Formats: sequence, structure tokens, C-alpha cells
Amino acid sequence: MVFEPSRSAAVENLNNFLNNGLLNYSKLRNFDFGPEKRSNISCLSPYISHGVINELEIINETLKKNSFFKNEKFIQEILWRVYWKGWLELRPKVWSDFIIDLTRLKQEYRENKKYLEAIEGKTEIVCFNEWANELKNYNYLHNHTRMWFASIWIFTLGLPWQLGAEFFMKYLFDGDSASNTLGWRWVAGIQTKGKNYVASEWNIKKFTNNKFNEIKLNKKPNPIEDDRYYSIVNNSFQNTSLSNNKDLLIFDNNISFEQSEFYHQSFKTIYFIINGNMTRKIKLNEKVLNFKKSLINNQVENLKNKSLNCKIIDIQDLKDMKEDLFALYPCVGENLDYIQLNSNKNISYLYRKVDQYSWKYCNKGFFNFKNYIPKIIQEFI
Repeated sequence: MVFEPSRSAAVENLNNFLNNGLLNYSKLRNFDFGPEKRSNISCLSPYISHGVINELEIINETLKKNSFFKNEKFIQEILWRVYWKGWLELRPKVWSDFIIDLTRLKQEYRENKKYLEAIEGKTEIVCFNEWANELKNYNYLHNHTRMWFASIWIFTLGLPWQLGAEFFMKYLFDGDSASNTLGWRWVAGIQTKGKNYVASEWNIKKFTNNKFNEIKLNKKPNPIEDDRYYSIVNNSFQNTSLSNNKDLLIFDNNISFEQSEFYHQSFKTIYFIINGNMTRKIKLNEKVLNFKKSLINNQVENLKNKSLNCKIIDIQDLKDMKEDLFALYPCVGENLDYIQLNSNKNISYLYRKVDQYSWKYCNKGFFNFKNYIPKIIQEFI
């Protein structure tokens, strides 16, 4: 399982899945057959999370193959990331509290035996160890396996969910602040209060095709308790009026500018921003950083071939940029944190239309959001 860091590879992966995996997706999607056999899932998330290929593009190609009814489950899974981002945008303090908690817990658990065994894949749970090593070797895990892993981490090993979320963010090619943080909160039982996800031996055996046996897990754990309440923040997510001959900033969540609705706008210089470990609270694995850099390099090469003026700069260079700037919105997370704490205030954000339209439906749970998916599709496709 190799993720080539390019737009062309993303499109090729999409086409391969549409031709070979889409038809049986609903029936087979929960099976983890191992890293060498991923034809039952799309493996597009490392590209989607970086904006190399976007959700509407995928859905549009999907609907060329089959009706919405036949593709509904896959389309729902594609839009989960839009939902998670919208939910966090409406409650950004969830992210800032997570970072505060994580800073404390990293110090508290730095020499904890169970924690060190977990991240080194040396626990007494064979499947967990294999997944920990798979994550570090391939920088990817099947979505169902992520749920099992998080549940074992929290309820059998008794470790804080925040440290698990950091472990995933460090190694996942598709890690983003919303999907990762809120996914771990959901497993813990604090995203949907009192409703935790409990991994079971029978479920793991079934969906790994009987690969693992005699898995000793905590069968009836209580949800994690967290009495913090997060009010919804009012934000219109409106774009500032565009003007020509201004500079544009692009972060690692919106890399494929040529697929952007702002592509035909005249910008003086397009700056692609590298955010390395010097400026991150969660230090990323070197392979993850290199994946991001390679995706950016690929996009810059594509745009230069189209005679656009592009440069790659470090996020710390934003401190020295005093003129008014536009930026494709980086979303709640490390990039936005850095800007708010360190950069000039002359940045006007540009929001994707699909986010502007969809995020208003993210005030409640996903089951409410999915009722609006046909409406979202009708609006854009």
C-alpha cells in the first residue's frame, strides 16, 4: 500500500476504486483484510484531507457510475470529513482544550509503562500491536481498525484518549484536527455524551476474516466522563470581496488550487505554506511531513506549468508579510493556531462554497446532517 504524493495518483486511485470497488463497497467496507488488500475501500483519505482531490469531485464521478441510492453509503462516508470540520468550526474551543489537555498529559505519561508499550506495539494484545506497527510503517489504518484501536487504547489499556489522538496525528497521512480529534472523542463517549464505542472480540474476528483470536478486552467499560459544555460560535463564514493583484496563501488542507473555485482569480503570487515541527504542538512523523511537502511540490510544478507565479515558504515567514493577503481557509487546527498567535492580522479568508453551505447543518449529530446530504448534492452537482 503506497500513497504516491501527486494529484495524478489521487485521480488514478479514484478511477480504480470506481471501476473495481464501488459496487461492493457497502457490503465489504467494514472488512480489514490487511494493508496488502485494500480494494474494498477507496484509500482516498490522504488525498482528500490535503485537498488534492475534493469531495464534490469524487461524488460527481461516483454518480456517473450509479444512482445516489446505490452509492449512498460511500457518499455519506466522503462527507463525514466535511461534517467533522463543520462541527469543530462551530465549537473551536474543543480543539484548544484538547491541546491544553494534551500538553499536560504528555508530561504526566512520559514514563508511563502502559503508554510506552502501546506506542511501541508491545502490549499483551496481539492485534493492537500489529495495528500500531502497521500505522507506523504505512501511515494509514482502515477506518474500522481505527475504532477498534481507539477503544482498546481507552477502555482496555486505560490510557487517555488525547494521547491516542496525538499518536494517530503523528503518523497518519490523512490526519486532520477535526476528523481525528472528534473521532477519538466519539469512541471515548464524550462526543455523543454517554455513548462510547466498545470493541469486541467477535467483531474484530469477523471483520478481519478470523485473523485474530483470544482477544482479551474490557467488555463493559463505562464511557469517559467530561462535563465541559461547548456552545456554538456564531460565524457566517463569508468571503471577503476579492481584488486582483493580491497574494494568496495556501495551506496543506487545500493544496490543489487548480481545482479551487478561486482558480480563475488573478493573484500576484501564490504562496504554499510549509508548517514543520518547529511550529507544531503535535510533532509529526518525518514521513508525514515529507508527504505534505511532496504534495505541495507536485502542485507547484503543475501550476508553474500553467504560468502561475508560485512560491513555497515556511509558516514562520508569515510574520514578515505586512501587506494585505488572501488565504484559502486552513480550518481549525495547527495552521490557524499559528496565524492567530504569530502572524499579522491582514489576512482575509476564502471559504469553499461546499463548506459555507454545509457547515450550517453541522450544529447537531451526523444522523441529522446526513438528512441534508441530498440537498447538498442538489446544490452543487
